[in-house]
Amino acid sequence: MPWTREDMCKRAAAELKDGYYVNLGIGIPTQVANYIPAGIQITLQSENGMLGMGPFPSEAKGEVDPDLINAGKQTITALPDSSYFDSAASFAMIRGGHIDLAILGALQVSQAGDLANWMVPGKMVKGMGGAMDLVAGVKKVVVIMDHNSKDGAAKLVKQCTLPLTGKKVVHTVITELGVFSVASDGLKLLELAPGVSLDEIKSKTEAVFEVVLAA
Repeated sequence: MPWTREDMCKRAAAELKDGYYVNLGIGIPTQVANYIPAGIQITLQSENGMLGMGPFPSEAKGEVDPDLINAGKQTITALPDSSYFDSAASFAMIRGGHIDLAILGALQVSQAGDLANWMVPGKMVKGMGGAMDLVAGVKKVVVIMDHNSKDGAAKLVKQCTLPLTGKKVVHTVITELGVFSVASDGLKLLELAPGVSLDEIKSKTEAVFEVVLAA
């Protein structure tokens, strides 16, 4: 059966490496923080001005501080070595290439690695946020998204039809059906979720991809 969102976050956490500075996008990606592999140390960065975020707070333990939030306006906790700064310093970290990995959500990803994740024309838009800076400045971009939209339309497409966040910026895509990599020679299917057939993933994917499943 397809992966749950928890499974997708666990798989995304496998992309984390010891010593990484990591930015987690709004939505599903924030949950990756709950599945950091044992034995590695990473530092979470939030573009609203925090470096070194702790786990989500427990309301039962009285840990919720409404003034301490991430970029998605979720309450978070601090660590003994957390630091705070203004948005100018935060985006200097991002634009300067000091963040190793960003894990983001998406509306569409093209087979060339183009990303659309900030607006649907005709719907209310609060703003792009830090997405454009992240995809331009971060060393590696991993996307977690549903394989298809609510109406069944493919989200892994030949060409994005929604406004772009960045061109050729995505390196890895994780959906409930499998894992894809984006390389200079095209899109490659690396893994299938347990119980998902190759025929199923082909039928639900508009993008052209090469199958390179591990034995």
